[in-house]
Amino acid sequence: MSRIITFGEIMGRLATPGFKRFQQAMPGTLEITFAGAEATVAASIAYLGGEAAFVTTLPDNAIADACVANLRGLGVDTRHILRTQEGRMGLYFLEIGANQRAGNVIYDREGASVAITPPEAYDWAAIFAEAEWFLISGITPAISRNAAQVALRAMREASQRELKIACDMNFRSKLWRWEPSCSPRELASRTMKELMPYVDLFIGGREDASEMLGIQPSEGAADPLLDVARQIVVQYPRIRRVAMTLREGISATHNNLGGLLYDAGLDQTFFAPLRDGSYQPYQITDIVDRLGGGDAFTAGLLFALTTPELVEPSTAISFATAASCLAHSIKGDFNYSTRAEIEALMGGAASGRVRR
Repeated sequence: MSRIITFGEIMGRLATPGFKRFQQAMPGTLEITFAGAEATVAASIAYLGGEAAFVTTLPDNAIADACVANLRGLGVDTRHILRTQEGRMGLYFLEIGANQRAGNVIYDREGASVAITPPEAYDWAAIFAEAEWFLISGITPAISRNAAQVALRAMREASQRELKIACDMNFRSKLWRWEPSCSPRELASRTMKELMPYVDLFIGGREDASEMLGIQPSEGAADPLLDVARQIVVQYPRIRRVAMTLREGISATHNNLGGLLYDAGLDQTFFAPLRDGSYQPYQITDIVDRLGGGDAFTAGLLFALTTPELVEPSTAISFATAASCLAHSIKGDFNYSTRAEIEALMGGAASGRVRR
């Protein structure tokens, strides 16, 4: 079984119950779970039966104990999570959108332990021992200058040990504030361009490629998505695959969702889901929870690429997209969908009928 390492920040997620606005829910009760892009990917891979380890730094207190226990209970390897007296666990507050009202996220993560712990605090040799893949997202270097330095060091260490490196771009305009002289877009672009030469698998949307790498479809391109994927590979030739979620937002509770995987070796693009050989996105008309859908896609793709019977490109993107679709039906960021459920959806079982 291939070992996958993820590194980043995990936070407490405090969500208003149901579809309440912040002003309706507080004072009152908020629903708390744990979330963070790389932690969510590790949790989803472990739930599918894969071998995943999550690396971060957390404060030495009971709340962080509960967080680590939550990950460990899902099968995530937490041995390399550092504990420190410095810093805190970050938080984010979520107001879930409905219909034409968008959701809203408020971050409270300044001074998080992982944002201030230096690169040399981590035992990279032990972390990457016997691993095949390393995943990081564009969120980690967005939280602080130090975190960006840790991200670069981690990617260099992984590369030296010949791990394959996946990067989920995840541009967050509310982050990237650690250099006031730059706009978030400028800072993200400069920083991510330094990390990209180490990447084997690019995961992101057209917007990520545009905002963070300055790559846009060529004028008059017959296939804009293929054109963007090819440009990414030309600029960063270590990249062998480009994966994108294809999302059409009808409303906050209705999205059409698909996926794309470009294989540079084949110079071919694979889409999912397919019906009668043609691309037809999943119509998700009653979204339960939008957050974590992209992470479920990333987790599904990495799981597929490390599972022999799922590794073929059309199968891998089909598995990743189905995993993301199902994640929209589950409260919280973690995707509690089984491999059997994902493969059933891949096979066309989309009615949602009760199993008796």
